[in-house]
Amino acid sequence: MVPFDDWLLFAGAALLMVLTPGPNMVYLISRSICQGKRAGVVSLLGVIAGFLVHMFAAAAGLTALFLAIPFAYLVLKWAGAAYLLYLAWQAVKPGARSPFEARALPVDPPGRLFLMGFVTNLLNPKIAVFYLSIFPQFVTPEHGSVFAQSIQLGITQIVVSFSVNLAIALSAGTLAAWFARSPRWLAAQRYLMGTVLAALAVKMALEPRRAA
Repeated sequence: MVPFDDWLLFAGAALLMVLTPGPNMVYLISRSICQGKRAGVVSLLGVIAGFLVHMFAAAAGLTALFLAIPFAYLVLKWAGAAYLLYLAWQAVKPGARSPFEARALPVDPPGRLFLMGFVTNLLNPKIAVFYLSIFPQFVTPEHGSVFAQSIQLGITQIVVSFSVNLAIALSAGTLAAWFARSPRWLAAQRYLMGTVLAALAVKMALEPRRAA
């Protein structure tokens, strides 16, 4: 099993990851605002199903495969950094909108909500980068089964993500209304988001290669 101190550090990294705006957050907030809390929760369940796919893929050894090939690791790292910079630019570019600004979405049945949440997360580059670049730093053969450690970390990440995203889905309408009455805070939130994303991109790009 993963040592307790390392597990706490990983949980903190998972918390920072889920608090960083991305496709999942934008979709869940928009869906909750446009169709209500229930639709947001159903969409969240789809997102969690996507996390399970990422988790089992990592546990099966895809992470080790990428890290064993230096070129693949570099491509992944720079692609992740470029994606974060893209998100930063999307946050601060002229005419950009905050995730807490309501977006008009059509009313969809529960099955479609679940499927859209699943696909949004399954194709979310931020999650793929997290699983492929963060997991190997906390998994070591000396601490037992690599598969079991990966499942432990994956469940931790899913629980953290579910808790935070559930709070966001249930309070999205209230937060959106508050930001609508406070346009300056809405702009500040966008620029803060862009700054954090850019800083993460630079950190990722400068991070030295970890041993597999």
